[in-house]
This record gives sequence, C-alpha cells and structure tokens, in this order.
Amino acid sequence: MTDGVCVEPRDKYNESLVANVHPTDWVNPEPTGRYNLVVTGAGTAGLVTAVGAAGLGARVALIEKHLMGGDCLNVGCVPSKCLIRSSRAYADVQMADRFGIRVPNGVTVDFPAVMERMRRLRSKISSHDSAQRFRDLGVDVFLGEGRFSGDHTVEVGGKRLRYKKAVITTGARPFIPPIEGLAEAGVLTNETVFSLTERPNHLLVIGGGPIGCELAQAFRRLGSEVSIVEMGKQFLSREDPDAAEILAKVFEREGTNVFLNASVQEVVLADGRKMVRLKTGDGERAITVDEILVGAGRVPNVDGLNLEAVGVEYDIQKGVVVNDYLQTTNPDIYAAGDICMRHKFTHAADAAARIVIQNSLFSIGVLGKKKLSALTVPWCTYTDPEIAHVGMYEKDAKEKGIEVHTFAQPLSDVDRAIADGEEEGFVKIHVKKGKKPQILGATIVARHAGEMISELTLAMVGKVSPATIASVIHPYPTQADAIKRTADAFNRTRLTPFVKGSMERFLAWRR
Repeated sequence: MTDGVCVEPRDKYNESLVANVHPTDWVNPEPTGRYNLVVTGAGTAGLVTAVGAAGLGARVALIEKHLMGGDCLNVGCVPSKCLIRSSRAYADVQMADRFGIRVPNGVTVDFPAVMERMRRLRSKISSHDSAQRFRDLGVDVFLGEGRFSGDHTVEVGGKRLRYKKAVITTGARPFIPPIEGLAEAGVLTNETVFSLTERPNHLLVIGGGPIGCELAQAFRRLGSEVSIVEMGKQFLSREDPDAAEILAKVFEREGTNVFLNASVQEVVLADGRKMVRLKTGDGERAITVDEILVGAGRVPNVDGLNLEAVGVEYDIQKGVVVNDYLQTTNPDIYAAGDICMRHKFTHAADAAARIVIQNSLFSIGVLGKKKLSALTVPWCTYTDPEIAHVGMYEKDAKEKGIEVHTFAQPLSDVDRAIADGEEEGFVKIHVKKGKKPQILGATIVARHAGEMISELTLAMVGKVSPATIASVIHPYPTQADAIKRTADAFNRTRLTPFVKGSMERFLAWRR
C-alpha cells in the first residue's frame, strides 16, 4: 500500500486524478532480477523513457514519489491551458461587439465553475499517465521515494532494485525568492494556484517569464485585478523585443498593472491581506493584494536521491551535470528533462527521453549515440497573442559572427488576420547570408503561433530554404500565409540588378 496523497480541493475529479496517478491501494511489485533501466521520476521525461524502452523489449522499473504525469499533467501544461481557454472565451465575449455581435449586459465569470472544468478535464486526461496503464504496458511501477543505495542499486519502499542503467528524471520545483516576509505571508506557485476555488480580488505576480505572463493574463481576464512585477526591462527576457513589446501593450490595454525594471522588497501581512513594497524606476511604492503568485524560475529536484553514493555530480541551481549524450558523471546513469536541461519544456523532455533510450540501451561506446545539441527545439508562451520561437534570435547570430537577413511580415497586412480581428503580431525569420541560404531562427506572434511555428521548425530540421517555402501552396485565407510572405520577401532579394536585367533582355528577345 502507498502513502496517501491528497490534491486539493477534495472533490470527485481530484479523487479520480489521484486514483489514476497515485492510487492509495497500489501495491508495488516484487523486483524481477536486474532491470535494463530504472527510471526515477514519472514526469514527461520519465514516462516517455519508461514506456519507450519497455515497448522495445527492455525490462524497466519506474519510480514516482508523488503524482505520475509530473508537472505537465498536474500543475503545469494541462491545468494552465484549461484556465487560459476559459479566459479567452470570456475575452471573446467582451470583444464580440467588434464583430457585430451584441452581447447582453451582465455576462460574468463563474470562477468556481472555471476551476471545476479544469479539474474535470485534468482528471479525464490523467488516465493517459496512470499507474495502471503503464503497468499494462510492461513497466514495473513503484510508488514511493527512490534513493540510490550503492553500485547499480536503487531503494524504494523497502525494496532494492538492481539495474544495468539508470535514468534520473525527477524534474524541478518552483523557486521562492528570498524576499523579506514573503514566506510568512504565504505564496502561490504553479503547484498550488490550481487548487483555488475562489478568485482573488487582487493578484500580484512576481516574474515576467512564461508562467507569470500566462497566468497574469488569464486571471486578469477572469476578473482579478492583477499586478505583474518583472526585474528586467521586458517580459519574457529572452524573447524578441518586438514580441515582448506587443505583449506589454496588450497587458496595459487589458488593465493589468505592469511594473518593469522593478522588484519586490518586502511583504507584510495586514488585516488578512498582503502589503507589498515595490522598488521601481520611479521610486518606491506599496500595493495591497490578496494573493501573491511566484513565477521566478525553477529549482532542480536533486534532494534525497543520494547522488553522492553513485558519483553523480550536480549543482543545486542547474541540476544534474550531463554531457551532450545526456550521460551523467557516472557512465551508467543518464538524466533527462528539467533536472538537467536548459529548455524546461514538456516537448523538450519528450525528445530528450528518446535520446536516452537510444544512448543507454542501443549504443556501443559513442557508436549510435545521439546528441542533445542536435535537437531543434521550438517553444511557445501561451499568452494572447501567443509568442512562439525556434532557433536563433538576431542577437544570437550577431554574437556568433553570423551574418543574417531578417524578413518580417506584420499580421496587419495579412487578409485572414484582418478578417479575424487579430492583427497584432508578425512572422519574422532570420536567414543566413551566403550561396546556401538557411533559416537559422524564427519568431511568430499570433493568436495561434504555437500551431504555426512547426512549419518553420520542420524547414530548419530539413534544411529547407526559404525559396522552397515560397514555392509551397498555402491555403487562402489563413494566417499562415504570413510565413509564405516572409519567404516571398526573401525571394525578392535574389532578384539582383544583373538577374533582373538578364530577364528583361530575355523577355525583350521573346517579344
């Protein structure tokens, strides 16, 4: 029997969730000889590694001390996108008048119903990551805290598992900044915000990264007053400045209180609320809020693994040290996902897991091994509009001494975007100069940018030139036509005066 795990609030949907991803009546199996792989952590990287290896004939054990599915299912991608969808629905109602649709006054957000919908859908999806499903797929699932105990052994729940290779996929958790009074006042993180059943009247969001921006906009649209504080000069500090500027303007238009180049100095409890002292470029000021949500980075989950016993080096901030093959300093132990990677995305963890399967089970020496650095990883921040990116930014190319041409197409000139009333945004590609032009990076800002970026990711992986994209017929009218237009702009640069003159002389000869 496993230790009881509770997810608040205790309703039928969360009970169903727990029954799938950490059933209280689960009995761990008896270890069966030596495993080809023992995987510690059942988030995305661990699940993909375990089921992929088992499907190829390996004997696999999977260990999880909390909830299978990890952050993505339980406190990340799935619940956040459910909230975002509800917030978009209400925003669309509010903007319906622009499209000639008259909505009666008095349309409101039922926040408890929004959160219940999220819990219902999360529960439904949880069957994909359930302990029972993975057992049925040939994986020995052990619920409990795993700990390396010696040479090629892991202990969990009083049982000792022997392995040929092991994989660390324990992920990361929210970082709580050392702000005076913050811990005492109480904070929300992505691990607790989805347990809310009542909407906070005023929410302060610390951190303008993807989590902070997505949830700040969602809660604002769902009716909370929202203040967002970012230490840098722009939200999404690594993104294209033009993209970040669009998002900042949207926030301000929607009524979010925006504080850039600002920091939280102190938090004080006062009459059941939280007084927050801010330091901004204009001096100090204080605001009083009901809840504080922290989205200021992640901390790797290395505690309790006893990594020292097996010679695995790690950094308490960066996580487990791996080489380009995702191999730790112990050659028989690998790692994947947020525990060791700079790109902390579900899809990056999935891709890394596939590398681990190949390298740990089917390679000999370096023969047949795959490299993490060979991956082309896109990402998307699911604000409205979304901001998606892949590859290099213009500044990256400049730092590497690579000359690029940058081609941009604003959505305000794209017919479908105009018809949709979604003109804020652009497609921007960076093309390496030279005889063999190559797309090195791209940014898309659009309501469905995450759905559009894959075309350019595929072009980069396949080393497809912009000229080839220009030759591909895109359905009209679509917002993806903006991608073709950037490629057309590239083609026009190939029409040099000499080429144009030659064509004119040829056409004159044909007359």
